[in-house]
Amino acid sequence: MEKKLDFDKIERRAAFRKRAFTAADYVMLTVWAVMVLFPFYWMLLTSVKSYSSYSAERIPQFFTLAPTLQSYQAAFTTAPLGRYFLNTVLYTVVTTGLMMAVIIPAAFAFARLDFPGKTIAFTLFLSLMMIPNELVVITNFVTITNLNLRNTFTGLILPSVTSVFYIYLLKENFEQIPDELYKAARVDGTSDFKYLTRVMIPISKPTLVTIVILKVIECWNSYVWPRLITDNANYFLVSNGIQEIRESGLGRENIPAMMAAVVVISVPLIVLFLIFRKKVMAGVSRGGTKG
Repeated sequence: MEKKLDFDKIERRAAFRKRAFTAADYVMLTVWAVMVLFPFYWMLLTSVKSYSSYSAERIPQFFTLAPTLQSYQAAFTTAPLGRYFLNTVLYTVVTTGLMMAVIIPAAFAFARLDFPGKTIAFTLFLSLMMIPNELVVITNFVTITNLNLRNTFTGLILPSVTSVFYIYLLKENFEQIPDELYKAARVDGTSDFKYLTRVMIPISKPTLVTIVILKVIECWNSYVWPRLITDNANYFLVSNGIQEIRESGLGRENIPAMMAAVVVISVPLIVLFLIFRKKVMAGVSRGGTKG
């Protein structure tokens, strides 16, 4: 009888510890979520405040009873954000599409095809990741300038149509597909291109979606290269637009207008991530699992 009571007491203590740890996890996750999301809330809140009400606040207010879109109007009239937005969409879509057309065959070749010097070639290819980005930017700038491609979309896009990291990530994912499928397809007379498009790409869809989203974010937030290679406003991206608003003096004086411009630029990426978040998580977990 006493042993049974002791066993019940141990079970109650174990259940209590489990509930305590679960509650502690939720508290920590809640605190962390507030810390991560608060800057976005503050950005959105500031963007819907008028310049006069924001300037009159001696103590920052965490809500507003009179939201307005004046700051968004000021942001779009200070700089042609609409044109910059369209330029960024064009740059992002074309760059991402061309990169996928390059890295998918490259990853397939390293993952499935056998050719002399394959291991050495891939090792040398990976060694390119050790080169500092500053050196790559300088080299690309000299090359694009010598080709007279400054202030053109071609000059903006060309240096970003491939990625060693994404080829490596996709190659690792392709190698997880059993070799038996490839051998069976070859016995049936299936070409490498048909096997790639009908077998490997559908199976690797989560990783491909992840790469696309990461590349879209990279292009959308690109600042150094567009700023370096373009000085013509007709080819400016949204990152240039933010800098233009800041340099015009409005961004330093009218903080709500600056925040409104940042909201306009940030919303597409946030929506894109929310739509494809499950595929992104699946692609990351698949890419990090071997076997």
